[in-house]
Amino acid sequence: MTKADIIESVYEKVGFSKKEAAEVVEMVFDTIKETLERGEKIKISGFGNFIVREKKSRVGRNPQTGEEIEISARRVLTFRPSQVLKNALNLSDMPSPPVA
Repeated sequence: MTKADIIESVYEKVGFSKKEAAEVVEMVFDTIKETLERGEKIKISGFGNFIVREKKSRVGRNPQTGEEIEISARRVLTFRPSQVLKNALNLSDMPSPPVA
């Protein structure tokens, strides 16, 4: 699914014009991005948590040459799905019961 698909879905389900739907989707994504840039956690009930983690610098190894290199400190984004989302995903993977 792409951003355009999300905009289309909002347009169809909510009844906004395509321009309004695009603006709403952009505002939501901008808010999420700005919050994460500040290093804050985002918790969306029934969906999951986006968490920015600080990783320290460490020594790694080039797998081709075996040479040690320093991997710089950085921030990484992690997503932990809620139990509701996990359950929904697992229910959709279950086979349908046979038709009698």
